[in-house]
Amino acid sequence: MFFWFIGTAVVTVWFVFRDPRFDYRLLIIGAVLPGIVDSITVSVVLLLVLMLVTPRGTALRRTLLALPIGMLLHLVFTGAWMNARVFWWPFLGWSVDDASHAVIERGWWNVPLELIGLGLCGWVFSRAELADPARRREFWRTGRLALPEATS
Repeated sequence: MFFWFIGTAVVTVWFVFRDPRFDYRLLIIGAVLPGIVDSITVSVVLLLVLMLVTPRGTALRRTLLALPIGMLLHLVFTGAWMNARVFWWPFLGWSVDDASHAVIERGWWNVPLELIGLGLCGWVFSRAELADPARRREFWRTGRLALPEATS
């Protein structure tokens, strides 16, 4: 699963935050990163570390917060909470050897979800006009997407 996490994270953040300065590059990395460890502990620890080591109200903090936000959204859209042993690791024990991964448990449902994610990515690509090379360069350079205002 790849596009499901990217598409859902980008569209969610666009609709929720509507911040033209948001760094979607780090959000995307955060959205696919927890595929390795679907524990809320990792995401929350990263969030806490960033809050403690970055000065309040700075562009650095605002930029770096996209990473744990993406990681937390990954946990939402993967359904990681369905396996308490993995989700709450290490609080329910250190071993996750016998725990199954939510994406694997979903089986064939991954195919339509990945297609939906691909559709969401295509929609963002179109709405942000990323077919324009200048807009693509701007995205790669700053992580910003020039998305139109979401309707309420």
